[in-house]
Amino acid sequence: MSATADHAEERTNPAVRLGFVPGQVVQEIGYDDDVEQELREGIEAITGQEIVDEDYDDVADVVVLWFRDEDGDLTDALVDAIGLLEDGGTVLLLTPKTGRDGYVEPSDISEAAQTAGLSQTKTVSAGKDWSAGRLVTPKGKR
Repeated sequence: MSATADHAEERTNPAVRLGFVPGQVVQEIGYDDDVEQELREGIEAITGQEIVDEDYDDVADVVVLWFRDEDGDLTDALVDAIGLLEDGGTVLLLTPKTGRDGYVEPSDISEAAQTAGLSQTKTVSAGKDWSAGRLVTPKGKR
């Protein structure tokens, strides 16, 4: 594939910008009818596998957490997500964009991530209504 084709895919498929790679096991939490279907399809296209749901009973490489302000305690949700990850895994936190129903303040995300022992490495648009924050366990922490 040419570099130009790679860049075109990066612009059109947000899953590429978020760092998904072939073979990853991706577990999804918080799915509802308001999620960004195009992102989900992009993740499956890149990983070559269907996204697994909350009932999956093994560890995942990435947990995709759709979270809205009314969904409860974000710190608890992040701690639960960490427990589902392979060592070195990533939590992809998806929250509604500013002005959308369920919007979560960036300061709340930062505080919850820090309390859960995570660092935010990247935030990107994940579609028309959602922002995605990539959260990782800080290096040197187990």
